[in-house]
Amino acid sequence: MPQIHDTPYSLFRLGITLIIAIFANTGMWAVITIMPTLEAEFVTSRSVTSLPFTMNMLGFALGNLIIGRIIDRFGVTLSVMVAAILSASAFMLSTITSDIYMLAAVHLLLGFGTAAGFGPLITDISHWFLKQRGIAVALIASGNYLAGGIWPLFLSDILAEDGWRAAYVTLAIVTLCVILPLALLLRRELPEAGHQIAAQKVSENIQKTRISPLRLQVLLCVAGLACCVAMSMPQVHIVSYCVGLGYGPAVGAEMLSFMLFGGVISRIVSGLIADRIGGIRTLLLGSFAQGIALVMYLPFDGMASLYVVSLIFGLSQGGIVPSYALVVREFLPPKEAGARIGFVIMVTIIGMALGGWMSGWLYEATGSYQAAFINGIAWNALNVGIVLWILTRDRRASLLPA
Repeated sequence: MPQIHDTPYSLFRLGITLIIAIFANTGMWAVITIMPTLEAEFVTSRSVTSLPFTMNMLGFALGNLIIGRIIDRFGVTLSVMVAAILSASAFMLSTITSDIYMLAAVHLLLGFGTAAGFGPLITDISHWFLKQRGIAVALIASGNYLAGGIWPLFLSDILAEDGWRAAYVTLAIVTLCVILPLALLLRRELPEAGHQIAAQKVSENIQKTRISPLRLQVLLCVAGLACCVAMSMPQVHIVSYCVGLGYGPAVGAEMLSFMLFGGVISRIVSGLIADRIGGIRTLLLGSFAQGIALVMYLPFDGMASLYVVSLIFGLSQGGIVPSYALVVREFLPPKEAGARIGFVIMVTIIGMALGGWMSGWLYEATGSYQAAFINGIAWNALNVGIVLWILTRDRRASLLPA
């Protein structure tokens, strides 16, 4: 039987998928970049200004679930092309809105289209690798952070000179011109033998642990919700935080880029680690490091120190979300990977949306982001506790990669 996984074609597909991910994920980070501008234009509170991001994340969550299910049935090409058209349409619709609540509603559609660039692409590439699945998944997940590192810097000049609407028109055009032709290169389907090999690996892993697949998925969802409530505070509010400290939105955008480029490094390193120790242990490592980084935000608010802490935060937490996808692939049926990974990622994104809103609300209630950071630390502790419980449920379990 010819080799199916970890082949030269797998690497080619990985490269194309990564490019698509970088361009498909623009919708998540564009709204964060324009939040201070929206607050000034619509004369609203910080919590109301967070609504477009919250709706964007809810759409992103639903998109990961629904598009994940579609990919299981119809493949990745059609799903990604339709999602790109939805994203471009949402960018254009946003430019004609004159009400913050209408803008928030449009961002629900934008988030749904953007979702194709995350969980569904991770699912698809995970089918083409076994020995190097961790690094492959990490690289595609890094497309999200690369988008966050690249696009805020790219958009900053357009925002300063022409405003956020011009930036959104630019993104609509770029999304269609890049994603549609590249998606056609992903039409090859995985042979049935590839699914059978993966299913056998999953069966072997399930026998090594006393945690049922259903219980494991529930635990992963609760842990994912908690970790992303914690993660959202710096990622969603760093620009606004810097504006409140008097450093301006440009400094905040640079810190966000530092954070996300650090996240790219973290995801790649975590993928390499996961290929050696498994997804669950990698998840625990990232969750613990994220908690330490969040604590560091409490005593440091100088400009130089915030640059450093933001980079440390990115380096600490980037591998967390991809680890959830790896655990699903290691222990749950491969032919249901799109739906199951999509469901777990949907819950993590709901955590991001909830955390983004909670941080804005706590800022309004206290006049400071300190309470929001403490809230994130508490949620992160819950996440660490759940992952620790999974590992200690059966000391004889060998939770190694599938």
